[in-house]
Order: sequence, then C-alpha cells, then structure tokens
Amino acid sequence: MANDGAILIGKSGKPENLLLKLANRHGLVTGATGTGKTVTLQVMAEGFARNGVPVFAADIKGDLSGIAAPGDSKPPFVNRAKELGLKYEPDQFSTVFWDVFGEQGHPVRATISEMGPLLLARLLDLNDTQEGVLNIAFRIADEQKLLLLDLKDLRAILSFIAENAQELTTKYGNVTSATVGTIQRALLVLENQKGDLFFGEPALDINDLMKTDRDGRGIVNILAADKLMNNPRLYATFLLWLLSELFEQLPEVGDLDKPKLVFFFDEAHLLFNGAPKALLTAVEQVVRLIRSKGVGVYFVTQNPLDIPDTVLAQLGNRVQHALRAFTPRDQKAVRAAAETFRQNPKINTEEAISQLAVGEALISMLEGKGSPEMVERALIAPPMAQVGPCTPQQRQQAINASPEKGKYDTMVDRESAYEVLMKRKNLNPDGSPVEASTDGGGGGGILDTIGGWLGGGAPQQRPKTGPGSRGGPLPQSMTEKIITSAARSAATSIGRQVGSAILRGILGSMSGKR
Repeated sequence: MANDGAILIGKSGKPENLLLKLANRHGLVTGATGTGKTVTLQVMAEGFARNGVPVFAADIKGDLSGIAAPGDSKPPFVNRAKELGLKYEPDQFSTVFWDVFGEQGHPVRATISEMGPLLLARLLDLNDTQEGVLNIAFRIADEQKLLLLDLKDLRAILSFIAENAQELTTKYGNVTSATVGTIQRALLVLENQKGDLFFGEPALDINDLMKTDRDGRGIVNILAADKLMNNPRLYATFLLWLLSELFEQLPEVGDLDKPKLVFFFDEAHLLFNGAPKALLTAVEQVVRLIRSKGVGVYFVTQNPLDIPDTVLAQLGNRVQHALRAFTPRDQKAVRAAAETFRQNPKINTEEAISQLAVGEALISMLEGKGSPEMVERALIAPPMAQVGPCTPQQRQQAINASPEKGKYDTMVDRESAYEVLMKRKNLNPDGSPVEASTDGGGGGGILDTIGGWLGGGAPQQRPKTGPGSRGGPLPQSMTEKIITSAARSAATSIGRQVGSAILRGILGSMSGKR
C-alpha cells in the first residue's frame, strides 16, 4: 500500500496518504480505547517497513506482535480492502523483539552514565535537593574517571559521598547522609521492580534499530511493554533515553526522501504526566530538532490534550479516532481535539469526533509544501500482517532468526566504579579483605585519594579492556558480538566521563555548564 513515496493510511473521497518525505515532521494518533489506534499504528508501521524504513514501536498489549506473522484473510479486513478498492494480500514483516526484562525478546540495557542524572532523577522521583546530590555523584565520577555502568556503581559512588561528606562539602556544597539514604532507598525500590536488569552492559547500540532485511524492507523493532507498564515511570524514562540517544548519536542529514527511522511512542501521556519543566523543555527541543537527524516521532495516546502544546505544535501528521463526550470534561476534550485540525467546511469536526465508528478516523496529513491538509473523515486501510498477538512459537521463531541473537543475551560485568572503590578500601568485590601485596602497588587509602583529588590531582583508573561475565566464560559463538558491543559501551562511558567540562546531552545532561 505504498505509491510514489507515500503510505496509504485510509480513504475518504480520495486516498489519504502519508508522504514519506514529510514523515520526519512527526505525527499523532489519538482516540479512546477500542477505537482502532493499534490497527492504525500497524498500518503505518507496515507502510514504513515496506518502503525500507526501520520502525521502533512499544507494544503495550502484545497486539502489535502479529506484524511478524502473515495476515489470515479475516472477512472484515478482506471486505474493508474491497471497499477501499484494494486487493487484500497477506504479508508479514521482519521483526526483532526486545524486552527490558529479557523474557519476550532480546534484553535492552543502558549504562547509568548514558542515562544521566536528569532522567535518573525523573525515574526515581527525586526532589530538587536529591537531584542536586545525584548531580554531585555524577560530577565526582567524572572527575575520578569512575565508570558508572550499573546500579551497584551508582550505589558505591553515593556511599563514597556519604562516608566523606565533610571533606566534600567545601567543594560541592552541603551533602547529608539523610539525602543520600533517600536516594539509596529509591534505588532499592527500582531494583525490586527489576529495574536493575535495564542498567548494565552490553548497552543497546541504536544502529541495531536501523536495519533493513535482505529484501530491502525496514526491520520492525517491537518492545514488549506489557510487563514494563507495571512501572510506567521506567517505561517513559526508557523511551526518553532512547530518543535522546538517537538525537545525540545520529548525524545531521536534513530532509530526506524517507526517514532513517520512525519511532512510535505509545501511551505518550506517561511521558508528560508530572514531568518537571526542565524535562518538558528538553523533550520539546529533541522533538523539534531530531527531524533533521532523519527520525520521525509518532505519539500515540487517547487525547491530544495529553501532549503539551509546545510538543503538539511539532506534530504535523495526525489521525484522530473517536472520543466519547459523556461528561463536561469529555466535551471540552473533544472540542480541543477538533480545534487542532485545519478545518474542512464540509465537515463539522467536533460532531464527527464523537460519531466515528471503529475503523474510522479524521485524518490530516502534511501535503507537498509541508502545510496540513484539510481534515477528512476516512476509513482506515486494513493491515496485511496478522492483527492481534503472535503465538509464543512465532515470537520464538523470530527471536531465533534475529540478526541480534547472541549479542545482548549475556550480561557483561567489567571493572567500574564499584570495583575501583572497593579496591581503594582494600576489599574484593565480594566484600572480603584483599590479601597484602608486596609489589608496592595499589596506592594509598581512600582519604589519601580524596586529599589528592580535592587538591587537583585525580588518579587515573584503568578499566579492564576485556569483557568479564557473570556465571562463567562466554560461549565462543557469542564472544565476538559481545566484545564489540561492550567496547562500544566502554567508549561511550569513558567518552562521557573524561572531564568536568563534558555535558551529557539534552535529556541525559547535567543542568547547565560546568
């Protein structure tokens, strides 16, 4: 359903197409539960993939996983295709499944350093004072060249701060043990929610999300988010981190004939609920600027009011499914949704939003010069892949055939802040005392380290160059992929921690210049 650089989304009196050259101007899919948003999302994802554009999408209910399996010619979809003058041709798409918890797809990990204090503070729901201490922790790690890779690294640097608060206060400001203890408790809660599985190495390489298959079709990356939604803050923070990584790492390319990647952000209201102003400003900036990196961002939510106006203004391609107006508040939401469209004199937009049937939507896409078309009431085209969840067997088959198989499956735990700080205390990583050494190496105690460092001489720490793993040696067939990914993580971590003047990017940054 692609024609001359366009994706057919549906038909009104005419085809309603999403132009690939304007797909990086972002978009919005809204509507009440059960009105067809997921089907519309699948139609878009199929269209992008068919045109060679990789896709990343969160799968909240598991329904989107069916894109990996061929359609089964159900009468409603065959009849809808005939009604739109289309031929229903069952299709399936190369799919890579991801899962933060590593249960329904390849594990997805980020390092603490990559996440940065701003997003971590959001994830842990810290107040301004606690966020300030977290910034101090990252600053100390930078100046001491301590790699922050996983939760135990962050805990170690926080313990270091608490134990030496008196010596550190004159340089960094007041730090209390109570504040550090509050952050440590928040980390414990995160760990109990399996958040520790997300932090570590090998960290996700965003280039693995931007691949095509042997037929030149874009690979569809599906994040299993049904369990992740039990911790909505982790879900929103993860997708924000991914968006910031795309923004920071991709080069400027301007306007292309088609995007390099399309990113679907489902349940988008979770991103903005209770978010501090600084974070909202950063998100707006990323959404505005990431277009020039060749990335299109599509928010999926129930109501346009879920999206701040400054972000909403950046979303050019829009599909509005039905909203029900049972209460005065609902009526206000319908009115606001209608006002976001370029009005069509032939349609009462506000009335239409309440009258739309399942599979119908109001559509307004960007036209040739980048201005929005007048809104039209349209029937949504049917997906050609399976609608609804794939079977566990189909999912496993896709995982086994994935180009990323083996690359992320085994966690790597190399020397980082925890091991270095334990060594300075003359302790092994397991907490046991280090046997006395006669080679004269190892340096002084931890207070000597602080004294030299506060005086300007930060000791250099040399991380291990080879990957170590928990639970024994790595299988030979996986080694090369894991070493490559770990090396990339190492380069990223070291690059972001080599001096006090480095910023961590828009969403992962420390506040202000240092």
